[in-house]
Amino acid sequence: MKRIILLALAALLIIPCASAQDKPAKKGKKEVSPIIEGRQKVRQVDYDSVWKFTTFDNKKKYYCNFDYTNMADIVSQKKPDWGTFQPVMNHLLTVARAPLKICAVFALNPSITDEQHRNALIEEAREDALSSYAMFTEYATKNEMHNKFQFNVAQVDYRYWKGSDYFLTEPPSDDIIVVGYILFFGTKKTNLFPSTTDSARTFNDIKFFPNDATIVESYIPLIDDLAKYLLENERLEVLLSGYTDNTGTNAYNTGLSRQRATEIKKALVLRGVPDYKIEIETKGAADPIGDNNTYEGRIANNRVSIKIQ
Repeated sequence: MKRIILLALAALLIIPCASAQDKPAKKGKKEVSPIIEGRQKVRQVDYDSVWKFTTFDNKKKYYCNFDYTNMADIVSQKKPDWGTFQPVMNHLLTVARAPLKICAVFALNPSITDEQHRNALIEEAREDALSSYAMFTEYATKNEMHNKFQFNVAQVDYRYWKGSDYFLTEPPSDDIIVVGYILFFGTKKTNLFPSTTDSARTFNDIKFFPNDATIVESYIPLIDDLAKYLLENERLEVLLSGYTDNTGTNAYNTGLSRQRATEIKKALVLRGVPDYKIEIETKGAADPIGDNNTYEGRIANNRVSIKIQ
């Protein structure tokens, strides 16, 4: 009997035990990029409208024209002077709050037109913002701040950010213009960055007969309506994308689609819409929405699409 018991114990020792290391590793959370791509068309007055530091509300956005590129010098001070960011820091150091979302915002000098140079500046601006955030979180940790932070970086179009002041002030000398921070307290999901097109209207395509760039009379009311909308909303622009069906050569279709978009642009300018608010895109026979083997399908593809931006 003892022999049987000993054999059973030996068998148990030989069988490998499942350990925590043998278990499949749990998949980590997908890393979210801290970068918001693209230039946002927002005026400086939009930031001024959210400047409220007397109280903090988790349903509001706050704008602070804080030069975050000086973060390294600021945190090295014994008693840091955060400038216009001071009310926020005073609040964070004294009150444990819900998570704070921070969006660092920058713009590029509009006089820089070289695409390669602009792309290099965008990367530099992003690195500056991310470096400032690293210094900020290091300071927060040392001071035992009980807040969680979420960080983003965004680029604005300098001309739209300045608004009408763009034409009344001296052009900037810096290649990278630090706009500041947009702040949001709380856990409620929100778009940290104001967008001019969130509530913009949509407009139907303007159709054309095959091999023709003449505006059909029935579309004149639509053009009138579009012109009125653009004049009433000075911050908005329009993108006109010209299309054709697939008959003819690529060169012919490219030219025809450009001519169609140009005709719509001319009609809008005649109705008082500034030229700079109208952008043209030439698409040719790309992106068909109808069957080019049928007449109805070709009519559908011969169009100019309208996108408010």
